Amino acid sequence: MVGLAAIAELFGGNAGIEELEAFYPIRRDCLADIPKTRFRPRVGKTLSARRWHAAFSEDGHLDIEKVLRRIQRGGIHPSIKGFVWEFLLGCFDPNSTFDDRNQLREQRRERYAMWKTECQNMVPVIGSGKYITRPIITDDGQPIEGEDCHVTSAVSDKKVAHWMLFLHQIGLDVFRTDRALVFYEDEANQAKLWDILAIYSWVDDDIGYVQGMNDICSPMVILLENEADAFWCFEHAMRRLRENFRCSTSSIGVQSQLGILSQVIKTVDPKLHQHLEDLDGGEYLFAFRMLMVLFRREFSFVDALYLWEVMWAMEYNPNIFSLYEQPDAALDSNSTQTLHAKELKRYGKFQRKNLQNGHVDKNCALSVFLVASVLETKNRQILKDAKGLDDVVTILGEITGNLDAKKACQNALKIQDKYLKKAKKS
Repeated sequence: MVGLAAIAELFGGNAGIEELEAFYPIRRDCLADIPKTRFRPRVGKTLSARRWHAAFSEDGHLDIEKVLRRIQRGGIHPSIKGFVWEFLLGCFDPNSTFDDRNQLREQRRERYAMWKTECQNMVPVIGSGKYITRPIITDDGQPIEGEDCHVTSAVSDKKVAHWMLFLHQIGLDVFRTDRALVFYEDEANQAKLWDILAIYSWVDDDIGYVQGMNDICSPMVILLENEADAFWCFEHAMRRLRENFRCSTSSIGVQSQLGILSQVIKTVDPKLHQHLEDLDGGEYLFAFRMLMVLFRREFSFVDALYLWEVMWAMEYNPNIFSLYEQPDAALDSNSTQTLHAKELKRYGKFQRKNLQNGHVDKNCALSVFLVASVLETKNRQILKDAKGLDDVVTILGEITGNLDAKKACQNALKIQDKYLKKAKKS
């Protein structure tokens, strides 16, 4: 971690990017292969540690309106990023006190410890600082013998067997996750990521584990030192993303969002939509990865984190904690009731605009409009050069490392505004 002196320097001049990357050091042999980082914390715009602490009252109530305004203008300083994410994702209520949150944090840590012990009793390698990359049972539940054998008897329980069959796949994905970061040179950190994903797939057996979850979880492991806290941050992120990972033999998880994307482009740029239709790309499957892992592959690690937090701030609903923890007592998430201007300021820009227009489709996430903004920036090239879907994929691949996250969010909001106005007229 970087000291206070370095944090102060981080906001100054051309040294900013070097200081920023000190929080997430890159392996020297990978420096040439990673996308360029564009985000830099800026004085007066980025939410700094000082501004963050000043946003709390004496007993711990958070002025979320002030925090959202800062994040939407300039992101979050790396020194406080993990703690702020816990609020953006609904882990904690801004109206709670320090004592309330400490109590809830301890309860969650105890619950995670209970689940971890349950999983450890079935597969002892969990919690050992190691992880597995080879199958430990056969398809019919028989243990696979070897020097690293982790199961000693046949598994007859279908839930247990299904979970165990995926553990090595999680390990293979963990091994490949953010390999450019020095953080993951330490096997203990890889094992921490594997533990969280393995335990999550046990707890949420309806979805289980799907490739791409590792890309979502990895930043939480890096930002939050306590494993249980990182788990709950990831778990709350998955509450808004989990349907993207629900796949079957006949459908993919992001299909609903792809359908919304098709509708958005058809509304705001019918010529581009028709061209994509003519190329047999009307289902927009080429945008699958962007939506699935929230642009992790299109941006550098630092820029992806910046994009996420700005998105989450723009999508913020002040009732998110209640909707998760006390759904029966919370306001209806699909409510279109009239809110006063003061209440609306506690919502993020994107969510506020949806409320003002009575638009409540939960699949209509900001990420959909981000993809739309990318397509709009490549509009001319796609119309001119794309003769097939492979050309579309190639053209969109050119954005990797060349996309400005802040501009992309601004353009996404403009497209949202255009879409809502046209949709209202029709």
